[in-house]
Amino acid sequence: MISQNTIQQILSKLDIVDTLGDFIKLKKRGANYLGLCPFHNERTPSFTVSPAKEIYKCFGCGKSGNTISFLMEHEKYSYVDSLIWLANKYGIEVEETFQSDAQKQTQQTADSLFIINGFAQKFFTKSLLDSDEGKNIGLSYLKERGFREDIILKFQLGYSSEQSDSFTKEASRQQFNSELLVKTGLVISKNDSLFDNYRGRIIFPIHNHSGKVLGFGARILKSNDKAPKYINTPENEIYVKGKILYGSYFSRQAIDKADECLLVEGYTDVISLHQAGIENVVASGGTALTPDQLRLVKKYSRNLTIIYDGDAAGIKAALRGLDLALEEGLNVKLVLLPEKEDPDSYVHKVGTVKFSEFISKNKKDVVLFQLEIALKDVGTDSVKKAAIVNQIAESISKINKVEDFTKQQDYIKQCAQILKIDEEGLHTLVNKFIRNRISIQEKLLPFEEAKLLEENAKKASASNYDDATFNLLFKDELQEKEFARVLMEHGNKSWKDGTIAEYMLSEILDESLFDNTSVIQFLKTYKEIFQTDRQSLSKNIFIYHTDQSVSTLAVSLCNNQYEESGYWKKEYSQDEGYQEKFFENSYEDFIKLIGVEKETELRKYLKLQEDTTFFEVESCVNYFKLRKLKRMLLENQLDLQNAKTEEETEELLQTHIHLKKMEIEISEKIGGVIIK
Repeated sequence: MISQNTIQQILSKLDIVDTLGDFIKLKKRGANYLGLCPFHNERTPSFTVSPAKEIYKCFGCGKSGNTISFLMEHEKYSYVDSLIWLANKYGIEVEETFQSDAQKQTQQTADSLFIINGFAQKFFTKSLLDSDEGKNIGLSYLKERGFREDIILKFQLGYSSEQSDSFTKEASRQQFNSELLVKTGLVISKNDSLFDNYRGRIIFPIHNHSGKVLGFGARILKSNDKAPKYINTPENEIYVKGKILYGSYFSRQAIDKADECLLVEGYTDVISLHQAGIENVVASGGTALTPDQLRLVKKYSRNLTIIYDGDAAGIKAALRGLDLALEEGLNVKLVLLPEKEDPDSYVHKVGTVKFSEFISKNKKDVVLFQLEIALKDVGTDSVKKAAIVNQIAESISKINKVEDFTKQQDYIKQCAQILKIDEEGLHTLVNKFIRNRISIQEKLLPFEEAKLLEENAKKASASNYDDATFNLLFKDELQEKEFARVLMEHGNKSWKDGTIAEYMLSEILDESLFDNTSVIQFLKTYKEIFQTDRQSLSKNIFIYHTDQSVSTLAVSLCNNQYEESGYWKKEYSQDEGYQEKFFENSYEDFIKLIGVEKETELRKYLKLQEDTTFFEVESCVNYFKLRKLKRMLLENQLDLQNAKTEEETEELLQTHIHLKKMEIEISEKIGGVIIK
């Protein structure tokens, strides 16, 4: 783990405008900066960066966050990778905290594998571009395939000599550990001697999301019936094939912008399409899609288009992992290329424009295509048809996201028509598969969580899902977030004999009054810092907190409904003569002076000038006092029902009267009304 000292150094040097300016063209607009949002296509800039608050907000798509969350979202980095990227940018040495021996060993092995792979990539690229053998065999082959030198350099392609140990000798000279060399797959051990594993092959480095080399694919050049066409890195601490999509490092931003991920099979398919200017493409490496790969696609876009060869093998490969893709909520389309063509050969043959047009015109819905292919072999066999009906019903049942309900119903309707069966019957069969899956999941669901879900469902059902239910839920949630916001904004300000934080935390000791998990975590974090180092309490501590739930909440709390108008501030706030007119005239006369159309903006401006801290603090505290009193009243009422003596009943009645009196007093303070 990165030490807290390093994190604090990074945060102290952070400049959100400087960092985001590396990715977006920003223009100053008043106190903030404005640019085109990198998360959705727009012509009118709505992406706003606030250097004062150190946050960004897009008023088009709603995305918001801080410098670190921007790197995580835009570059698809982890939190740690984002910190390391920033440390490198600002020249800060990364210091790590204590790790167990096992953790240290795993980390050291992973670091060593990355170093060896980085060295190997440079070695193979140099061999391709500078050695006679590399140029005559490797580079010649790549150029025959139509690859330009700039694209070869972009993907860091290389060549491994036909000599038995050219890489091994150089790696040994650099004193790399022999066991780790074998673990990378670059070297093999035979009869107590080490030899190169990728002899006479073109080398394709495989990168992670931050550009580090995880492993390699190596393609043989000379025909050899015994040797496999491709060799890949064996799985190790950093290379797990089922979690990798080739080309994702080079494609992630293009996929974000296009809101579509093109999936092909091979390395050269990705490289050829990039060379043609089609960059939103990744490769599965010829394996069945895994849940991890599909989640990686989903990070970039929910729209997945699979482009495979048009032969039987291509069709079979395209349909593998279909149910998993539907389960992940991806919108999956399939494009089958003309027979004997793959993406590499076809884009070279027809060019970028015609290739793109072909993809656009020939997208097939994967579920319907699967059904179409399956029906070709059925004929009049009722047993086979029944199996297909079950198969397609199970596939449709995997579409389980709430927002995809309409899509699921459309599939049922279309598939019933194609199969020439009763739509209601197919609907029943789909529901059966859904119930079976839910039944299995419920067995795994903790009892308390299942009980809570059931209670929530009953509450919603009892209210007929009306607006009042949601308004009440939102009201409670907003009040809880407001409590967190006031603490974050005003906590270290003076209040009576101490600070606002001391007052609020002493008045509201019971965390069970809060339901929102993010707010509860925020309060726990706030209390920890308050008790150990209250002098360091500031908004940035929470905006850049390592706990992403705390950071996300803090950023959302910074997004105020109104920003102070620079126009009003410039024209009126500093114009004493104007302010005199405001106070000397009646409001009606004043409106005549400025014009009716400016009244609303002026009201907002004047609202911003008020110091509402006292009201905000008291309102928050009183709201939660009222919530606590309501719970005490309910508990007292239950005790009344179970009272066994007259004395006990009388005492509980007096308690009830006292609590109701307090409830009315607090309700009057916050403008509430007691209904019952």
